[in-house]
Amino acid sequence: MNANVAVETTSEVRLWNDPTLPATTRVDALIDAMTLREKTAQLYGVWVGASDQGGEVAPHQHDMEEAVDLEALLPTGLGQLTRPFGTVPVDPALGALSLARTQARIASANRFGIPALAHDECLAGFAAWGATAYPVPLSWGATFDPDTVRRMAAAIGRDMRSVGVHQGLAPVLDVVRDARWGRVEETIGEDPYLVGSIATAYVQGLESAGLVATLKHFVGYSASRAGRNLAPSSVGPRERADVLLPPFEMAIREGGARSVMNAYTDTDGIPSAADADLLTGLLRDTWGFDGTVVADYFAIAFLKTLHGIAADWADAAGHALAAGIDVELPTVKTYGEPLVQAVTEGRIPEELIDRALRHVLTQKAMLGLLDPDWSPLPAALDGADTDDPEALRGTIDLDRPGNRQLARDIAEKAVVLLTNDGTLPLTRPRRIALLGPNATEPTAVLGCYSFPQHIGVRHPGTPAGIELPTLRDTLAAEFPDAELTVARGTGIDDGDLSGLPEAVRAAREADVAVLVLGDRAGLFGQGTSGEGCDAETLVLPGAQQQLLDAVLELDTPVVTVLLAGRPYALGRAADESAAIVQSFFPGEEGTHAIAGVISGRINPSGRLPVSVPREPGSQPTTYLGARLAHASEVSNVDPTPAFAFGHGLSYTEFDWSDLTVDTQEAPTDGEFTLACTVRNTGERSGTEVVQLYLHDPVASVVQPVQRLVGYTRLQLEPGEARRVAVTVPADLASFTGRDGRRVVEPGELELRLAASSADTRLTARVRLTGAERQVDHTRRLHATFGQEPVARA
Repeated sequence: MNANVAVETTSEVRLWNDPTLPATTRVDALIDAMTLREKTAQLYGVWVGASDQGGEVAPHQHDMEEAVDLEALLPTGLGQLTRPFGTVPVDPALGALSLARTQARIASANRFGIPALAHDECLAGFAAWGATAYPVPLSWGATFDPDTVRRMAAAIGRDMRSVGVHQGLAPVLDVVRDARWGRVEETIGEDPYLVGSIATAYVQGLESAGLVATLKHFVGYSASRAGRNLAPSSVGPRERADVLLPPFEMAIREGGARSVMNAYTDTDGIPSAADADLLTGLLRDTWGFDGTVVADYFAIAFLKTLHGIAADWADAAGHALAAGIDVELPTVKTYGEPLVQAVTEGRIPEELIDRALRHVLTQKAMLGLLDPDWSPLPAALDGADTDDPEALRGTIDLDRPGNRQLARDIAEKAVVLLTNDGTLPLTRPRRIALLGPNATEPTAVLGCYSFPQHIGVRHPGTPAGIELPTLRDTLAAEFPDAELTVARGTGIDDGDLSGLPEAVRAAREADVAVLVLGDRAGLFGQGTSGEGCDAETLVLPGAQQQLLDAVLELDTPVVTVLLAGRPYALGRAADESAAIVQSFFPGEEGTHAIAGVISGRINPSGRLPVSVPREPGSQPTTYLGARLAHASEVSNVDPTPAFAFGHGLSYTEFDWSDLTVDTQEAPTDGEFTLACTVRNTGERSGTEVVQLYLHDPVASVVQPVQRLVGYTRLQLEPGEARRVAVTVPADLASFTGRDGRRVVEPGELELRLAASSADTRLTARVRLTGAERQVDHTRRLHATFGQEPVARA
């Protein structure tokens, strides 16, 4: 080990350092040996940024907080390091060395030799300079493909662990309730089953690499009033239980997530950060979660500053500890000296600190951070000469070809073809007019938590660190013989109409116009999509609709391409565009995927994870609504979408036939098995997504008209058919009844095999019999799909 990253050791192995002992024994011994200040030191992090010179880090001066005195803090220990890679641009190898040296300093400074747990963002890939920028979670949802998402997450996790990071702050399990919310791009969709199944796959991938996955935001963040960031949440207990909680339930039970992050919002006056019924009663006592609960950034301080339920910092700490928050992030504010004084004065019982500390130290033990052979050097620096930092520069590649291939695979599967009159795929066009503000913008494919958009924008002189081909670049490569004329037309949100005449002229002279519209990801009003970038309506930002309408006036076919973080109402374009291609911030390989769909090299297979509205002012609404939430004669507002949840076209056709049901009746603890034949009747291979919806005609409480309970992807060659069988347990019909218990009721059901929520192909009418049955978090969560080949016709 290099001297610059060495940690002092002794020959004596203390109880807490003995890996042969149970974690509980080790942790109990360590807690007994600690002073109060040493205990609280494990319950907070400090915000640091890695040094681009490979040196130890200095505290990051965040614009919402004062700096901390790291030298004064370290002798008592440190719980976490906040975003060592995701704070400033730093070469990955030098960042890994910087983190290693800092960890050595932390471990050497406290008498137990305990290093910090390092966490970073990984919402759309490792949020580090030079790391692969994958598609955003809304694109994950559009794939309807958990297996591919699992592989992506494993790759992300391996990269993060290789440079010394232990915990990733992802995935987001918030279910979209209002598409005006700026963080829609960070979500997986508007259906809890889709969100839960995709997020669980992501968690499984991340955890398989040894990284601690963090579920966020627990719970209700996406249900804020008017889609405003941090606004109160008005959901009732039934919506919370049946829509917002199931994804978390699934990701904990099946994904093995080891951390949960609270939501900022309050629900019916109770902030999540101070909700003991939620963070302890439900999460731990009922679901059996045994990991750590970490605070969303500044959430504990917000109990005083924003929620007004705490008189001072110590009071805020007491509320959070009592509720069940173990770790204050991103930096120390309330769990430091204010908490120590409050315990000393008897205002807060030390038992609450010990409870949180046990969770924290158990996790550190499981990560090997208490072992006697722990080394601050991460795997990526094994064998490296750490005496010469400059020689390390450029030696760690976080954007390897395998990563990029994964990113392209997801991007290709996530592109959704909304409409097509036969114009696509383009066949040898001579003149293409490429128009719109996102046609030539490299970062148009990135979400707000990608490193270039989250951090890079603050460092304009620093290169992006990854290749970001524009759609102009990839279309030129896809159609090398075509004449490509580029005109911006207008900006994303500047309202500038001066470029319209040039765009219209280019379109008039072309064989086809490809109009590239959408969003610019940013933070807190610096973009049109992203955290704190909420929308008043779902009209395209700026003057983009005017540009679209002007081009649609021409006889030239218009292919509308959307690079966006949320769905938008497209006005007349929904009916008049020759084709509409929807892509939700598809990452660094995204323009290759879009160009491939336009040329036909790729047969689109994406499906909408969120409905695309017809009218811009119909929010909040999703497909997952009760009867009164749909169009009616008693309101002049029609929420019917232009394109429904689950919708997506292909360049081939599929026929669904021969529905069979094993039995028309089953008990409330039984199951049904359906089967149908799906055949590719077109002339090229393609993918169909078979979706299963459940409709409950009569229930003791109001239910959604239908809800997704399962899906599967079918890859079929021309003329090929598969017999698709699906077993549907009665548990999938459960809901929260009048008394707050989850029940399966006897009665009629419809099981709808569908190509989207608005395109049912086959319906099985069945009945549940017997007594009402109560179920809980151990109920069956999935329908089981199987496929068998069918002889060609």
